[in-house]
Amino acid sequence: MPVTGRSAARRRSRTGLAVLFGVLASLLATALLGAPGAVAREPAAAAREVPTAALTEITGFGSNPSNLQMYLYVPDSVTANPAVVVAVHYCTGSGPAMHSGTEFASLADRYGFIVIYPSVTRASKCFDVSSPQALTRGGGSDPVGIKSMVDWVTRTYSADTARIFATGISSGAMMTNVLLGDYPDVFAAGAAFAGVPFGCFATTDGSEWNNACSGGTVLRTPQEWGALVRNAYPGYSGPRPRMQVWHGTEDDVLRYPNFGEEIDQWTDVLGVGRTPAVTDSPQTGWTRTRYGATGDRAPVEAISLQGVGHNLYAGGMAARALTFFGLGGSGPAPQPQPGACKVTATTSAWSTGLTGSVTITNTGGTRVEGWKLGFTLPSGQGITSGWGATYAPASGPVTATNAAYNGTIAAGASVNIGYQASHTGNSAAPGSFSLNGTACTSG
Repeated sequence: MPVTGRSAARRRSRTGLAVLFGVLASLLATALLGAPGAVAREPAAAAREVPTAALTEITGFGSNPSNLQMYLYVPDSVTANPAVVVAVHYCTGSGPAMHSGTEFASLADRYGFIVIYPSVTRASKCFDVSSPQALTRGGGSDPVGIKSMVDWVTRTYSADTARIFATGISSGAMMTNVLLGDYPDVFAAGAAFAGVPFGCFATTDGSEWNNACSGGTVLRTPQEWGALVRNAYPGYSGPRPRMQVWHGTEDDVLRYPNFGEEIDQWTDVLGVGRTPAVTDSPQTGWTRTRYGATGDRAPVEAISLQGVGHNLYAGGMAARALTFFGLGGSGPAPQPQPGACKVTATTSAWSTGLTGSVTITNTGGTRVEGWKLGFTLPSGQGITSGWGATYAPASGPVTATNAAYNGTIAAGASVNIGYQASHTGNSAAPGSFSLNGTACTSG
C-alpha cells in the first residue's frame, strides 16, 4: 500500500493544503526510497529510441503551459497499437514515486500497455484542479500538458485511441475527474482513488485548496454536477468516458460526501439511473455499486471502503481498475503469460450434456479476497446449473463469482467449482482463464 498517513494534529491551524501534505508526506518518502532512477532523454523520433522496461523522462513532448514533467514506462512486451494508462500522482508525489508505489508498470509488463506518469514541478506538488484554465478544454495549465503527453505517445507508438485511460490517487484522482471532463473524446474511462467531482475544487482567487469541497459541504444536484462537466467542452455530443470511483468512509482529508457527489455527477453525465443495477461486496468491508449495467464495464462503478481513511490505495486495486478499463485477462496480454493463478479444467460428457470440474489454485504469495474467474465456453455449450460459484451469462464469455464460503483463497491453496452444461457436439473444457483480471496458467 503506497499511501501512508502522518498525523496532522500539530498542523490544524494551517491551511487545508498543508493538511493534505501531512497526510501524504510519508507516501513520498516510502515511494522515493524505492524509486528507480529515471533516464532523461530528448523526445524520441521513433519508439525504438525509448528504452523499454525502464522509467524514462520525455522532454519536448508538446504544449506544456504549467511545466509538467513526463515520465514514460514502455514494457518489453508492448503490443502493437497499445492501450495507454495515465497514472497521476498525489500531492507531494511525483511521477517516479507513482511508478514505484503502484502496480501499473508490472501490470503493463503483463498486458502490454504503456503508462504515462505526469509529474508536477510547482512547489506544492499538487495538480491544478481548481483554476478556470484547468476546468476548460484547452484552457491551459496541467490538463493541456497531460493531453500533450497522450498525443506524443499516440504518435510515437500508434497507440489505440479508443483505449486511453486515466487513473490517480488523491490530487491525481481529482485530476482524473478533470481529464475526463475536459477531454471526453480522448479518454475511454477513468478510475479515481479518493477524489472529488469535476469542478468541486474550483476557485477564482488563485488558491489551490477549497476547504468547502474538501470538507464535503459542496452539495449539488446531479444535473448541476453534470452541467459542470458538459460546460468544460461546450457543444460536445459524442460518447463520454466511463468512471470508477473509490472512497473510504473515514476519509478526513477529502470527506466521504464527495463520493456520493461523484456518483451523482457521472451518472448524470452518462445518462444512467442513480439506483444501482447491482450491489455486491468483492472484499470484506467493501460495498461496490454499479450503475447502468451489471458487468465489469458498467458506465459507473463505485467502491466504498468501510472504516478506511484517505490512504485507501492498496495492492491489488490497480488490477481492479484495469478490469474496469477492459485491460485485464481479456485485454492485450502477450501469450503465454504466467500469472498468480493456475486453473485445471476437465469435462465428463454424455449425449447432449456434460459436467465441468474446475480447480483454481492461488500460486501467488498473498491470499485472494473475493474472486471472479473468467473463461469462454466452447460454441454450442450452455451452463444449466453450477456449484461453488454463480455463473453469468450461461454461454459465451462467462464469469464465475465466488460463493460466500469460498471467497478467500490462501497463497498456495485451491478451490474446486463445477457446472453442468448442455452441448451440441463440442464437449471440451474451456482453454483459458483469468482470475480477477489476471491471466492464469493452465494445468
